Amino acid sequence: MTPSRDAAIAAAHRAFDDGTYTDVLARRVAIRSESQDPAQAPALRGYVEDELARSYAALGFECRILDNPLPQRGPFLFAQRREPDARVTVLMYGHGDVIRGQDAQWRAGLSPWTLAREGDRIYGRGTADNKGQHTINEVALRAVLEARGRLGFNLKVLIETGEETGSPGLRDLCAQQRDLLAADVLIASDGPRLAPDRPTLFLGSRGAMNFDLTVDLREGAHHSGNWGGLIANPGIVLAHALASITGPRGEIRVPEWRPATLTSSVRRALEGLDVDGGDDGPRVDTGWGEPGLTPAERVFGWCSFEVLAFRTGNPDHPVNAIPGKATAHCQLRYVVGVDPQDIVPALRRHLEREGFARVEVTPAREGYFAATRLDPEHPWVQRVKASVARTTGKPVVVLPNLGGSLPNDIFADVLGLPTVWIPHSYAGCSQHAANEHLIASVAREALGVMAGLWWDLGEPR
Repeated sequence: MTPSRDAAIAAAHRAFDDGTYTDVLARRVAIRSESQDPAQAPALRGYVEDELARSYAALGFECRILDNPLPQRGPFLFAQRREPDARVTVLMYGHGDVIRGQDAQWRAGLSPWTLAREGDRIYGRGTADNKGQHTINEVALRAVLEARGRLGFNLKVLIETGEETGSPGLRDLCAQQRDLLAADVLIASDGPRLAPDRPTLFLGSRGAMNFDLTVDLREGAHHSGNWGGLIANPGIVLAHALASITGPRGEIRVPEWRPATLTSSVRRALEGLDVDGGDDGPRVDTGWGEPGLTPAERVFGWCSFEVLAFRTGNPDHPVNAIPGKATAHCQLRYVVGVDPQDIVPALRRHLEREGFARVEVTPAREGYFAATRLDPEHPWVQRVKASVARTTGKPVVVLPNLGGSLPNDIFADVLGLPTVWIPHSYAGCSQHAANEHLIASVAREALGVMAGLWWDLGEPR
């Protein structure tokens, strides 16, 4: 029988139906690869060295463990399969680390380290971010190899173990290993679809800059009856400073944080798209964000400023005293067109102009990602889009960039690759919270999507 694309897709679907995929995922979820916990460093190495390297070696890949260029940081898996006369080389990326398990916060009957299926949900830490997604891509490779006996293209795989702590060492590694990682395109999977039932591509990500705003006026607290009205309250000062950064509906007031405009190609790509977090996701606040933009344009085409935490005094046990200090941990998600080197200086200039010179701005030491965006009309985008549409029979959403942040700039800028991401999760997956889950029907569809894409990339052109 002549090997066929349909046979490869059917094999990928069968790997879900017979439990092959979930068996692999269960084994991987059980590995406590929490990169935010230094005590789990052996689990990070074990995930790439024992679990992934053995699995890829069984598929005919040459595997190497690359030590992190930074001390006391997690290692990388590099695997490659080279095929005779292959004209295309693909780099595939994923991350094997997860955030802390938050064991006590999971619903009764669930554990972050034990895979559990309930209806159309598959629960476990890493099911959505990112073990479930890079496992889909790997199992789909196996289906193509079983159907055709070869891929028909060269594939390089890079799996890191520090994405949840800002990908420390990834930039240095890619700069040092440009030749080893050279490829024609990056194809990877992370993040959410626009909606659970909408096959989605995204071509970059918003950047993220975290920083603390601090008003430190004096040592200790002082009785509010004796000193109220006489000494400044740092919580009030900081609240007004924050209110100067955005308007009452969250529209940004720092000029340098506002992109000049949305390009016509970005507007076309986002036209008519609805943001959908699934049944359990929050509803979009129509009165929030930049006026004149659609929800899709606000989250994929514009910047957003968020206060992630605010503390003054003792919130758990308030007393009748004026605190001496207030702190807010904040974040700017920004798009291409905003200068990342000027984000903090621009904020300092703004606060000076607004009369808040006493507010100190301290950038976070880790967690910085730059903004990237591939043109939606790029040939690689069209090629992948056509394959996904052929497999699913559905219109494919193409987002110029993800609303969240990923280390995509390293692949785009350091390695110089066009970048196409195919997410297999959805926005309501609780990826950084308790009860993280993957939608089973989406995972099954994604296995077919990736088998179809791997098959198409190996076809002569």
